[in-house]
Amino acid sequence: MNRKHNFLILFAIAIMSCGKTKQKENLTTNTQPKVEKTKTFLNKNLKVYTTAKDTDLKLSNTNNLIFKSSEQPKETDITVFVNPKKTFQTFLGIGGAITDASAEVFATLSKEKQRQLLNSYYGENGIGYNIIRTNIHSCDFSTGSYTYIEEGDAELKTFSIEKDKEYRIPMIKKAANLIKDNLVFYASPWSPPAFMKTNNNMLHGGKLLPEYNQAWANYFVKFIKAYEAEGLHVWGVTIQNEPMAVQIWESCIYTAEEERDFLKNYLGPTFEKAGLGDKNIVVWDHNRDLVSQRANTIFEDEEAAKYAWGTGFHWYETWTGGDPKYDNLKNIKESFPDKNLLFTEGCNEKFDPTKYQYWPNAERYGNSMINDFNNGTVGWTDWNILLNEKGGPNHVGNLCFSPVHADTQTGELIYTPAYYYIGHFSKFIKKGAVRVSTTTSRSTIESTTFRNIDNTMVTVVMNKTDDTIAYNLMINNNSVTLNIEPHAIQSLIY
Repeated sequence: MNRKHNFLILFAIAIMSCGKTKQKENLTTNTQPKVEKTKTFLNKNLKVYTTAKDTDLKLSNTNNLIFKSSEQPKETDITVFVNPKKTFQTFLGIGGAITDASAEVFATLSKEKQRQLLNSYYGENGIGYNIIRTNIHSCDFSTGSYTYIEEGDAELKTFSIEKDKEYRIPMIKKAANLIKDNLVFYASPWSPPAFMKTNNNMLHGGKLLPEYNQAWANYFVKFIKAYEAEGLHVWGVTIQNEPMAVQIWESCIYTAEEERDFLKNYLGPTFEKAGLGDKNIVVWDHNRDLVSQRANTIFEDEEAAKYAWGTGFHWYETWTGGDPKYDNLKNIKESFPDKNLLFTEGCNEKFDPTKYQYWPNAERYGNSMINDFNNGTVGWTDWNILLNEKGGPNHVGNLCFSPVHADTQTGELIYTPAYYYIGHFSKFIKKGAVRVSTTTSRSTIESTTFRNIDNTMVTVVMNKTDDTIAYNLMINNNSVTLNIEPHAIQSLIY
């Protein structure tokens, strides 16, 4: 009897153990990311697209190779290592800003050149832009300061986007029609109306007066609803362009605490009450130097953090000296893994028409994009997509480069190397792709990799040196051997 009783107890324990084991396996399956099974690339084809200085190569198909079995690389080899089993952030896209300046220059072009420009960026044979940023009323790249209301109208009764309907909205619509479902369209303010600010001026910094916090939050809602009434779906907004920069153009200062409180007490709740809770709100929208302090302050406040999609950033921190602070991006991505990183603006400053083909301008893009993506960035937004032959128009003389310029005297379009360098990412990496673990064995080349939804792999490799570099692309025990020209960038598609 005792023996039988003991047997039943042991049998019951065994059954319970099996149940627990199965439950644990299911939990693991449900909570852990899917790990891709080891996949062979042996005999798989690889296409090489190259843009190189002092050549005719511009996103040109320069080679077709086949992966072969490989051995342990030597220390003297230069190798790009890709591990498809380790994946990271999901890709949102790449694009640029359609400002008043871009739209007004666009309007001066012939219909043929307008089609050419739009197809170059957004068409099937273009470089695949899908992100559009625009300004909420005026910025420096406008022909003058303006708002959507009459001065002093805190109730926003006179709100109207009629000015935007002349140039800006028609151009954005044309771009959006080519992008279709992959469109990511967001907007940023450079300054509240003058009467809402401490300095009573849209320019030269100043701060938002506390008594206008609600009116300014309502202004965002009015903007979104007005643009959506035009058929343009607004993905989101940034709270303030460059909130720590007192500029000679439209600007407004927020400390980290002030931005946190505006988001928490006004903008976030106002969006929810207006039925816009699905809009993405991006904080900071300034350089990488102070980004950690801004993220710490906002994301560690639960009430503020719940309204924030992530952090926007620019690349201009080098103006104070030193190199780009890519490690700050890694820090906040590790600190706040549920928040996203979005590059919201970058351009080459100090326009000079003799430097249209100045190669370091393009390499600045390549270096930033590779490092921003490798540190967790999901999307990348260039500044103006089009400017004139003077680097404008800009109502305060802050003239800059864009990837494409229009000579308004001849009606011709001028493509700079930056256009092609951006294209090495945007043409081949598609929305929904995931970043794949990629490292290099030597600092002479830089690289990043994404895997598209259709499982196409895209590895971008850049060489900033004066020498041709022979290197290997190695995945598991398979590799290909390639050469990259001096001052060149390649997209490897396989």
